[in-house]
Amino acid sequence: MSKLPSDTIRDGIAFVLEKSKAKPRKFTETIELQIGLKNYDPQKDKRFNGTVSLPSIPRPKLKLCMLGDAKHCEEAVGVGIDHMDVEALKKLNKNKKLIKKLAKKYNHFLASESVIKQIPRLLGPGLNKAGKFPTLCTHSEALENKVNGIRAQVKFQLKKVLCLAVAVGNVEMTEKEIFVNTQTSINFLVSLLKKNWQNVKSLNLKSTMGPPFRLF
Repeated sequence: MSKLPSDTIRDGIAFVLEKSKAKPRKFTETIELQIGLKNYDPQKDKRFNGTVSLPSIPRPKLKLCMLGDAKHCEEAVGVGIDHMDVEALKKLNKNKKLIKKLAKKYNHFLASESVIKQIPRLLGPGLNKAGKFPTLCTHSEALENKVNGIRAQVKFQLKKVLCLAVAVGNVEMTEKEIFVNTQTSINFLVSLLKKNWQNVKSLNLKSTMGPPFRLF
């Protein structure tokens, strides 16, 4: 299944958690999987882009904003995420600076069906350029499920450089949760690569402020 022994991953997780406990921070540190690739030419080879849902939510504090109709805005309050209605979007007046600031403020946007159609007209291409075009929300599914689904997702996207990093957990999760998330992420990444494990140069686990642990 994988070239990586489970024990190595477990050792890495124990190391990261130990270092984090030794020097507690005032915030919950995120645990990242840092990936170095080889035998890959971002200019010629197809740049991959894939999203996988992890069994446990790695970043429960991911900042989301609902661009919603009245009902969705109300639900957003219940779920504890920010929201904007069409009137609030109109007030941005297609001002590029304000839209850029909005895109920067949140990790992800959601939008109601009636609002998503109006986004290009209301906001122009700003959110799209930032790679944050909203996820469609319908009234048939609970907003909370949608929000948790997004918070559990990690995206692997190869840009111009051969290294990437994704969040696989945080230091408040159990070792088992982090282990399953890390394994899911690594297996998914390898499945995206052209030559699978032959394209993997290095894998490191690291908490936000802690030292890295080399897995591979």
